[in-house]
Amino acid sequence: MNNRLYISMYHYTRDLVHNRYPQIKGLDVNLFKKQLDFFKCNFNVVSMEQVIESIKGNNNLPENALLLTFDDGYIDNYTVAMPILQDYGMQGSFFIPGKTFTTYQLLDVNKIHYILASANIMELTEALKTELEYYRGIEFDYPSYDELFGKYAVASRFDVKETIFFKQILQTVLPESLRNTISSNLFKKYVDVSEEQLARELYMTDAQIRTMKRNGMYIGVHGYDHYWLGNMKKEALENDISKALDIMNEFINPNEWVMNYPYGSYNQDVINFIESQGACAGLTTEVRIADLTEDSPFTLPRLDCNDFPPKSEKYKLL
Repeated sequence: MNNRLYISMYHYTRDLVHNRYPQIKGLDVNLFKKQLDFFKCNFNVVSMEQVIESIKGNNNLPENALLLTFDDGYIDNYTVAMPILQDYGMQGSFFIPGKTFTTYQLLDVNKIHYILASANIMELTEALKTELEYYRGIEFDYPSYDELFGKYAVASRFDVKETIFFKQILQTVLPESLRNTISSNLFKKYVDVSEEQLARELYMTDAQIRTMKRNGMYIGVHGYDHYWLGNMKKEALENDISKALDIMNEFINPNEWVMNYPYGSYNQDVINFIESQGACAGLTTEVRIADLTEDSPFTLPRLDCNDFPPKSEKYKLL
């Protein structure tokens, strides 16, 4: 009986060399194809439906089972990933924030991605410092720049400490209204398109999501506003998830859907609420291989696509 499941996480899959923002952190289309070749030879790529049935105890997964998951609803999921997956006879599971195809407003996470892809991180941290000094005391009170840097500048396995600091301050540390203001200021300064223009270029439309579902791809929930749900008050997180469910209702089974926590952020209130609303599983960003007999179905870990060849062989160490 096999209950181990590798879950690979993707975001951008595109032709990075010829892209307007080649520094964006994604998987180049040629590497994506090579990775699928590797998976075809070494893993059994399974569908989300197979995983759900296994969670319910109705079937066992094959040896070296692998699930492919894609976060955030980017247009290259539709133009690049889906056609390639179809060529390989594989299913992808796509998790889409409701806001991306309803209001065409740029998510904060994407403002930050494109700012980081447009300037040197040392220059950006200086610019962020200037913004923090300007707004301190005008409505907002927060620690000094040095205190914030000392607390939040901690390198991760993919980013230097300055990049983590920049992301943390603009994703979760500051009050939401100030995060929005500062990220928009920096976006306007460093990125050569407007937020509205990029939003309309960046995300899938509802028609495209509908086409993906019709072509056998799995569609799941990724919140509405792409918030750090685990940091939110109970009423606020329930409002965000409820709004997402209303928007995504056409694309999901409301009695058996899968949640992918934005930023991997969740708490017990989040789990309790999604379970009460019909969710059958939840995906995190904890880095290890899932075990469907040991792990809660609502806290399934995932590996990054960079943990597999041709990028690396880190998956062997987990």
